[in-house]
Amino acid sequence: MAQLKLRRRNGFSGPLVVSVLALLVLSGCSSLPKLSWPFGKKSTPPPQPVVELSFEAAAYPQYWKRNTLVLDLQSAPSSGSSTFSPATPAGWPVRLALRVRPGAFAALEVQGDARSVLPVSAAATGPIDLELDPAIYQRTTPSITVRWGAIAATP
Repeated sequence: MAQLKLRRRNGFSGPLVVSVLALLVLSGCSSLPKLSWPFGKKSTPPPQPVVELSFEAAAYPQYWKRNTLVLDLQSAPSSGSSTFSPATPAGWPVRLALRVRPGAFAALEVQGDARSVLPVSAAATGPIDLELDPAIYQRTTPSITVRWGAIAATP
């Protein structure tokens, strides 16, 4: 009985101490790494770089997105140009797209067998993939030149 009276005089009680310790332990759980179940949704891996096109000057990353070869121009300066050709004897991929940052430049001019001017929207929130028209390049097209910056939309 003496011990019980001593605890109550000091203001400590068993359930209160247990509750405080439980709150301290649970508050630290938010800093622990997130655990995932083995059957949970797997995160998508980053795209693997490939070398399907060869460049005359500065090279840009290339990735496959399904059956489209994406040429990543996000690191390109605000104006410039690049010429590229197929790196393999198989020729051009069936689909070709250019990935750009919104607002980085006004338009892209693509010159192959045909010329096309692709406007770049400044209002988009993420990277934009601009697919090239198949008329721009054929299997026998030797190279494609891309110019970017403030380009007039006249053909």
